[in-house]
Amino acid sequence: MRFIDVHCHLDGRYFENSDELFARLRACGVEKVITCGVDLPTSIAVRDIAEKYEGCYFTAGYHPTELKDYKDGDLKKIAEIAMHPKCVAIGEIGLDYHYPDTNKPLQKEIFKSQLALADKLNLPVQIHSRNSAEDMYEILKESAGLLKNGFLLHCYSHSVDLAVELEKRGAYFSFGGTSTYSGSKKARRAIATLSLARLLTETDSPYMPPVSRAGEFPNTPESIPEIAQNFALLKGISTEQTAEAIWSNAHMLFKKLNN
Repeated sequence: MRFIDVHCHLDGRYFENSDELFARLRACGVEKVITCGVDLPTSIAVRDIAEKYEGCYFTAGYHPTELKDYKDGDLKKIAEIAMHPKCVAIGEIGLDYHYPDTNKPLQKEIFKSQLALADKLNLPVQIHSRNSAEDMYEILKESAGLLKNGFLLHCYSHSVDLAVELEKRGAYFSFGGTSTYSGSKKARRAIATLSLARLLTETDSPYMPPVSRAGEFPNTPESIPEIAQNFALLKGISTEQTAEAIWSNAHMLFKKLNN
């Protein structure tokens, strides 16, 4: 079986020996990973990692909670990074209203600007959305014309009803280690309800370990086989079928994985 992690953070803050990590990933069947930028410095860092390792790809973008150092001209630099042959998407981008000092107007502005950038570069987007379901959905509806290259709701945490509506609009959804816990009812219902053709596996490493690694830090993409096995249980199919479908889905959404 071959597995893929479509969303992780391997920019060096928590992983001191990347050579050992990528050797372990190959050993457990995780053949490809997409490591994600959250601002300009991390987008540069993940580009450098992707250049070093076969099977490693990256995204470039500004996360909604990382805008404190954002300045005019940064998106032009993100665009330059995103033209790299191993940059598969603009991300992670979106909205996050979790913190009390959230600057919602700025988050919305930069989110929309990055959707437009992705469209200009013919790239899909990886979307982060926390405590922001209504605004996120409205922006995606308004920006439908900018999403023709595809969009992923990473670590999806909103309602199953909203997931069904987003699926109708062409969304893909990725779920990580939290979906392996019996208490993660919304995520597990969403996985069971959504079409297998719209599902992807992620770890969000170094965060969100699966149940077998509860309390461990850092989490790594080595958790992907366990997450895929859980998908298979929830869908009532084999792990082999699940892994192959997810592999195909990832290459359908992230076209540059095929290069």
